[in-house]
Amino acid sequence: MSDAANLDEKKPVEELTFREALSELESIVSVLESNTLELEESLAAYERGVVLLGSLQKRLGAAEQQVEVLMGELVAAPDDETQDTTLS
Repeated sequence: MSDAANLDEKKPVEELTFREALSELESIVSVLESNTLELEESLAAYERGVVLLGSLQKRLGAAEQQVEVLMGELVAAPDDETQDTTLS
């Protein structure tokens, strides 16, 4: 049985870890590049790949935002003395 034929047995994308989704996407790309699938199998694999890619991009975007927020928290706020020097 080919990899594309097993697509129905795969976990839903939202249940995959990032690493699992990336690994599956890499496998799909490899199979598609091998040009060994029938047209219907290729379309099913491509469709799964598009869903995986969208999920991965969304997760990366969320991770980037989280890192930006965390980096913003690291920037020290000026202390009260520094803020008040302009008021005198």
